[in-house]
Amino acid sequence: MVFSLILGTATPGGGFPVFGAAYAEALNAEEPLLRIEPRNTKGSTENVPLLEAGKLDLGLVAGELASAAFAKPGTGLRIVAAMYSSPGLFIVWGDSPVRSIADLKGKPVVLGTHGSGITVLGRIVLNSLEISFQEILLEKAADGPPMLTDGRAAALWGAGVGWPAFSALAKSGGRFVGPSADEVKRILAKQPSLQAVTLPARSYPGQDAPVQSVGSWSFVFARPGLPEEQGYLLARSLHRAEGALAARLEQAKETTAANTLAAAPRAELIHPGVLRYLRETGLAR
Repeated sequence: MVFSLILGTATPGGGFPVFGAAYAEALNAEEPLLRIEPRNTKGSTENVPLLEAGKLDLGLVAGELASAAFAKPGTGLRIVAAMYSSPGLFIVWGDSPVRSIADLKGKPVVLGTHGSGITVLGRIVLNSLEISFQEILLEKAADGPPMLTDGRAAALWGAGVGWPAFSALAKSGGRFVGPSADEVKRILAKQPSLQAVTLPARSYPGQDAPVQSVGSWSFVFARPGLPEEQGYLLARSLHRAEGALAARLEQAKETTAANTLAAAPRAELIHPGVLRYLRETGLAR
């Protein structure tokens, strides 16, 4: 019997659809009993209620929304895999006068799509630093780069390695702006659920130095009641396909069985089938 699973991602042009396609291809190629079908959604804020309603089997959820989902009493959502850590950053043009986040005060800033967890992270960062700005929200993530190009926005917010908008803008001379060390401390003091995260050097064209920031882990979630056997197959196929997935997508180098265990806030939030596999392999006790 082949298990067909619907995977909710996000709007075209963002990082989640790119990851979702690579994840599905790698696992489908590894496990003949699985057939994962990625499906575009509005992002994390839509994926969570769709999962809770059983309208998705799997969904990609950014860290800020994942933390909120786990805070709900009696939630049945469970972690299938940790995706990758996501340092949040702004990108501006190389000749922009913006040299720090504080320079964005009062300026128009593209934060992302309405339903994206990355958008939530950007709002948290700016609000934590008490920086007022003109918020631009998108229907599709792909609409963001043209706004920076034609001057409608002073900066564009995104997160992580392999973010499509960052890749396109960096190739054209974009420059990254992240929080200073002091700003990282201030943000974390107000938002202890976040972590200090660094974008490695050469993650994007022209980015020769690492950029420090804050962020969190994004996850592949399972709907409440996803059968244990299906979770087990998902974990086993991912473990076996880690190399193939990393070869498909740079940011997926972090998508490993070991990181799933390490990134989960608590072991009981991991899907029971996944946890059974992790215990069989000796990764979990």
